[in-house]
Amino acid sequence: MIPPIASRFVAGTTASGALDHVADCNDDGLGGIVNLLGEHYHEREPADEDADAYCHLVSELAARDLEGSVSVKPSQIGIDVGPDVFAENFDRIVETAAEEDVFVWCDMEDHTTTDTTLEAVESAAETYPHGVGVAIQANLKRTRDDLRRLADVPAAVRLVKGAYDEPASVAYQTKAEVNQAYEGHLEFLFQEFDRGVAVGSHDPTMLETAVDLHEEYGTPFEVQMLMGVREDAQRRLAAEGYEVNQYVPYGGKWMQYFYRRVRERKENALFALRAVVGV
Repeated sequence: MIPPIASRFVAGTTASGALDHVADCNDDGLGGIVNLLGEHYHEREPADEDADAYCHLVSELAARDLEGSVSVKPSQIGIDVGPDVFAENFDRIVETAAEEDVFVWCDMEDHTTTDTTLEAVESAAETYPHGVGVAIQANLKRTRDDLRRLADVPAAVRLVKGAYDEPASVAYQTKAEVNQAYEGHLEFLFQEFDRGVAVGSHDPTMLETAVDLHEEYGTPFEVQMLMGVREDAQRRLAAEGYEVNQYVPYGGKWMQYFYRRVRERKENALFALRAVVGV
């Protein structure tokens, strides 16, 4: 059972709890992007088991007629076991999701997995056009080339700043550099991706930039934010008519994810402290 201190950021340990949270999001005008917590499996059995869980999850999203999608980590479904294992499991999830009319996002992990991840997404998009999307990290120096590569692929793109500690040889190191890259990539996306843009950011400046670019180019876009982070802004944007989707993690492997959220934002740490001391 997840303690109350962590339940702000994690929607329980079961799929049913996560789906209930998505239903609550829907009531507030938000969509849900459901993620089963788990990563870096080095054996095939747990990777296959989590792929099975995702297939069940998309079926349940459809059965409950929820406004939701799923988001999968490559290392969770076998990329550390072998590229073929990852591709096989990803295709299986996407095929099941296509049958249920549920969208599948593929998260992006550290830079050593970028090419294999893109290849799997491109392959899936050829068979199931407009049924898959991939996260692209603005902090990587290769990102503009990756966006050009994806411009003609029928897959969606979620632009994020990047959460992995990458070496200076492949990634920008300062906040200012990453912000500048993010804004530049956003403009490229709004110019070139007429099928829509997913803005994965809690940064008010980036969200304002996206609104301005939408007004300039007319490109549709959605906002994606984490459960438990700036939820007031999520609901405000939804009330203003923007498409907003909340990233909803769940599962027994919640502790590492929770502490990651606490470490990365001061207000999250203060929330945790207040919960502990009861103020």
